[in-house]
Amino acid sequence: MDHLLIELIGATTLFLATHFALSHPLRRSTIAMVGERGFMAVYSLVALVTFGWMIVAFHKARYDALPLWDGTKPVAWALASAITLLGAVLFAGSFAGNPAMPDPRAREHARHRPHGVFNITRHPMMWGFTLLCAAHVLVSPVPRVMIVAGAISFLALAGSALQDHKKRDQLGSAWEKWEERTTFFPRLGQLLRAGPFALLAGLLGWLAITWGHQAAWAIPAGLWRWLG
Repeated sequence: MDHLLIELIGATTLFLATHFALSHPLRRSTIAMVGERGFMAVYSLVALVTFGWMIVAFHKARYDALPLWDGTKPVAWALASAITLLGAVLFAGSFAGNPAMPDPRAREHARHRPHGVFNITRHPMMWGFTLLCAAHVLVSPVPRVMIVAGAISFLALAGSALQDHKKRDQLGSAWEKWEERTTFFPRLGQLLRAGPFALLAGLLGWLAITWGHQAAWAIPAGLWRWLG
């Protein structure tokens, strides 16, 4: 195995390990030592350093690996574009009354009936990240992309499952009721219930991000791949 790919695996593993350790088993002991603000400073610094190393290692790990399939075909890009649009809608709608967010009104939000993208899943932001990762693997099925995309997807979904347990402890019956009314896995049949804000904001965000994709990496994505 290429040594640069080994470095990427090491950087990705450290990023995942430190995130989960500080989010769960080490959270209380670290807060006890340095306080809430100190913990956020430590958490942010560790996340920034490990994520930065992962990105640097990702860019260094360029070698002639054969893709698992041909991701350049129009059908792959069309499917990836649809997946990223769905992810953008979920992400955009996740900020409106989300009881999973660190908000003093979280308990109140959890008592409300699901609205918007929460009709699809109670973790729309994390599924948005996961769908974005899936789209990248679809069009670029090479080792370095699969390693980073797999790590971010695992972090998002495993973190969501652990968050359910944490929120149940924090919010009690309010979160339990929220879990009963919502689902972990997306119900795509509820997509039209995402609401006008999420649909419009997601579409506009998707158009902007896919346009920026070409500007940043010289690879046309989304609608711009066919309009260019």
